Amino acid sequence: MKDSWNLYKRQYKKAKETLEILEKQKAQIEFDLKSNPICSTLHKDLRKINLDIKITVNELEHVASGIKKCELESNSLES
Repeated sequence: MKDSWNLYKRQYKKAKETLEILEKQKAQIEFDLKSNPICSTLHKDLRKINLDIKITVNELEHVASGIKKCELESNSLES
């Protein structure tokens, strides 16, 4: 049980770090698009980064659900 909880915690931390990196990359792409709004490569990169952000947010939600499940199981065992 404790191993699952620790695994979820590590996954959550890693996903949060990844999300921060992706958001910085997105901000840079959006900044670059202001100076070159018709650049197809930047638009492609923005679509990809938005997809990566959605995937990471979904992963965070999944891991948070697993953490909550572990905590509920732990609380029920203590009772």
